[in-house]
Amino acid sequence: MENQTSIFGVGLRREHYPYLTEKPNTDIDWFEVISENYMNTEGRPMSVLESIRMDYPITCHGVGMSLGSTNQIDPNYLKKLKRLIERLNPFLVSDHLAWNNWNGTRLHDLIPIPFHEESLEIIANNIDYVQNELQRKIAIENISAYFSYTSSTMNEAEFLKSLTEKTGCLILLDINNIYVNAKNFQFDPLDFIKTIPKNSIAQIHLAGFTDMGNFLFDTHAEPVHPEVWNLFEKSLDFLPKNIPMMIEWDENVPEFQRLEEELNKVRMITQRRGKNEAIRTSEFILE
Repeated sequence: MENQTSIFGVGLRREHYPYLTEKPNTDIDWFEVISENYMNTEGRPMSVLESIRMDYPITCHGVGMSLGSTNQIDPNYLKKLKRLIERLNPFLVSDHLAWNNWNGTRLHDLIPIPFHEESLEIIANNIDYVQNELQRKIAIENISAYFSYTSSTMNEAEFLKSLTEKTGCLILLDINNIYVNAKNFQFDPLDFIKTIPKNSIAQIHLAGFTDMGNFLFDTHAEPVHPEVWNLFEKSLDFLPKNIPMMIEWDENVPEFQRLEEELNKVRMITQRRGKNEAIRTSEFILE
C-alpha cells in the first residue's frame, strides 16, 4: 500500500492489539499512532506497531510538542521524535495548536493559546524550528477549547491561515473540534473551514463529543454525532480531494469491527460526494 491509496484510517489503540496481531483483513487503509506512546519504548507496543507498519502506512500524531510555549521546544523530545520518524517513515507528522509545557513541567491537557500577533510570531518560530529539525513539514491541529482570551485580535481560523503563510506548515482539520467550539463560542463552523487555505489541509479528524448540557465536551468517547457528519459532508466542497480522513475513538473504545463501521460512514459520504482520490504518501517531505 505504500505510496498509493491512504484515504480512510483510524487511530491505533492498545485495546485492538490482540485483534490486529492476528493480521485480519480490515477495511482500514492506514493508522494514526500517538507519537509519545512509542518514543520511549522497545516493548510490546513497539513490536505490535512495527508488525502493523509492515502492512499499513501510518501517521505520527503528537500531544507533547507544546508549540504554543514561550520557552524553547524541548530538544530531547524532538530527538526522540526524529528517531521514531526515521524508524516508522510516517506519511504525516502532526501536533496541536496548544501548549502543555511550562519550563519543563508538563501539563496533562492541551491549553489554548491567544490569537494575536505576538503569539503568532512565537508559534511560527517554533514551527520553523521543528520543521528544520525534522526536515519535513508538520501538520497543526485545531483543538477544542472551553475558554478564550480577551487579548485575541483574530479568530482561530485566521490564526491558522497566517501560520500556513508564515511557515508553510500543513493543517490537520478536526471537524469535531470545529463543531464543538462553534457551539460553545457561537460561530459558523463552515466559515471556519472556508477560511483555511484548501491546499494546506493535509488530514481530517472525525470523533464524538459528549453533550454536558450547557456545553459540548470533546471526549472521543462516542460515535460521531449526526451534526458533525452533516458538517463534514458540507465541508467536502472546501477540502482537497486527495485527503486522508480518520476516526478517533479514545474512551469507551469499542471492538475493532465497530470502529470499521464508523469509518465506513466516512467512506460512504466521500464516495457519494465524489471526493475519494488517492494521496501520495511522500508528499510532505521538505525539499
